[in-house]
Amino acid sequence: MKKNDIFELEITDMGTDGEGIGHYDGMTFFVKDALIGDVITARATKLKKNYGYARVEEIKTPSTFRVEPQCELHKRCGGCQIQALSYEKQLEFKNNKVRNNLMRIGGFSEAKLDSKMQPPVGADNPYRYRNKAQFPVGYDRDGNIVTGFYASRSHNIIPVEDCRLGVPQNKEILDIIKEWMNECGITPYDENTHKGLVRHVLIRYGFTSKQIMVCLVINGDSLEAKRRAGNAADILCERLSKIDGMTSISYNINKENTNVILGKKTVCIWGRPYIEDTIHLLSYPDFTPQGTGITYQISPQSFYQVNPKQTEKLYSTALAFAGLTGNENVWDLYCGIGTISLFLSQKAKQVYGVEIVPQAIEDAKNNAKLNGITNAQFFVGKAEEVLPQFYENAKKTEKLTDDTASTGRTDMLRPDVIVVDPPRKGCDEKCLDTMLAMSPERIVYVSCDSATLARDLKILCEEKYELVKWQAFDQFSHTGHVETVVLLSKGAKGPVDLCSARTEVERRLVNSRKVKVDFSLENMDLSEFKGKATYEQIKAYVLEQTGLKVSSLYIAQTKKKCGLDVGENFNLPKSENARQPQCTPEKEEAIMQAFKHFGMI
Repeated sequence: MKKNDIFELEITDMGTDGEGIGHYDGMTFFVKDALIGDVITARATKLKKNYGYARVEEIKTPSTFRVEPQCELHKRCGGCQIQALSYEKQLEFKNNKVRNNLMRIGGFSEAKLDSKMQPPVGADNPYRYRNKAQFPVGYDRDGNIVTGFYASRSHNIIPVEDCRLGVPQNKEILDIIKEWMNECGITPYDENTHKGLVRHVLIRYGFTSKQIMVCLVINGDSLEAKRRAGNAADILCERLSKIDGMTSISYNINKENTNVILGKKTVCIWGRPYIEDTIHLLSYPDFTPQGTGITYQISPQSFYQVNPKQTEKLYSTALAFAGLTGNENVWDLYCGIGTISLFLSQKAKQVYGVEIVPQAIEDAKNNAKLNGITNAQFFVGKAEEVLPQFYENAKKTEKLTDDTASTGRTDMLRPDVIVVDPPRKGCDEKCLDTMLAMSPERIVYVSCDSATLARDLKILCEEKYELVKWQAFDQFSHTGHVETVVLLSKGAKGPVDLCSARTEVERRLVNSRKVKVDFSLENMDLSEFKGKATYEQIKAYVLEQTGLKVSSLYIAQTKKKCGLDVGENFNLPKSENARQPQCTPEKEEAIMQAFKHFGMI
């Protein structure tokens, strides 16, 4: 077997990203755009020792699960990896993806998982579900202004007039913007020359409110026109404001040579600087409306789930799994703008939310005020560092006693429930240690990556927790992504033994019953947490913001250039002249942006 060989291949399985898997001549082949059940003519494109990659030359016998996609560009665009797979099979594929990771990585038995599995939750409509879209702007080969999406693993724009995952209003908005750019002589941004004005068009839509936001990301300080009389910004606002539901028009300034889409400064030029939308509480497990909801203010920078209909099901399930009766104290770790926290507050006694991004915490506090919620408090910092600091602060200011039970704000040290919704990299090890030390009766884990979910559950369940139930959710139809909600309950293993506690913070928290605690979270000094980030956090930030994967070596090289400590245990070569891979300028810039984000430079 050699590259470009053509052979017949039966697809018998699918990989984690939806690629087809087949076996030929003792090798495993991964084939993009091939579906389980297809018999294809394949061309080998890359060969390793025991596996290889191939592309579809011809579908000789189509799979019985193959359907006609609504979008004719789905192969070129690459955003919808499995749009040609029937929706029922998509749900089965995603459920099996979670199940297999929980077995392979988490170490759970097949019988255990099957007995705890709840049916996967699909979408009522797997199209037109996205409330947010970010369209890069550029030129095609003929010099025409185009908007669309980047082709897979490239920055080549595939012109997309009407993405079937987005709302229909997107097309009307993009047509107006392209016509306005042509008339006013406004040019798209060129990544090679770093010239041109408009980089991206960000559109948000409120499914409940019907409100629309448009934000142009620009490589400049204002929307200046090269020709046509009149103010270009006024002309754009006059045209966009005629669209039903238009609520906010702004531009975001990003003059950096970076793959990060949004800059730090946004200027509202028409309407309000935000739109509003509401997530409704549904009954579980039938997901019928309950008549109540939480309203959120959403700015261009706000993190907000892109599939609001499925989010209602996801959050309602998390709330049901938490089993709240109105008497519980709850921690919400990685709380973002408080989307889950405010949901929990409807049935909890008190909710504490922690998030590392200051702007997200400000949004969370504003959203609490907007909804008249007074039993939710939000704090800036890393969950794995803030919680131990609470204890240290109490230890310094209060007296240890052996004859009295702890009083005061002990609810924050011994919560009834912890809810965690981490990024794709999962929970930090210190966060897991702290959760084990705080020993809540229940943990609800909301995950967007079933591999890191399985890794974290293995730790939690080896220590003291039992898997009660798990359920997969299709938040991103026609893609390989899947969300999962898991309920853990404190098992028969009992409390943590002081002598075998995993960490110093755990040993301290185990004896928290002997601590009289009475202090204010609002007055805590969290400045010492700024300017720090682990290699894994930097990798995750770069991947999320730019799509680039960077190694620890590249981060260390960039740290050295910035005069930052690379850590005593990092295995750098002894000689500066030793041969080693060098970080590319593109990845170095992405890492530098991460350093700035975490306040390291």
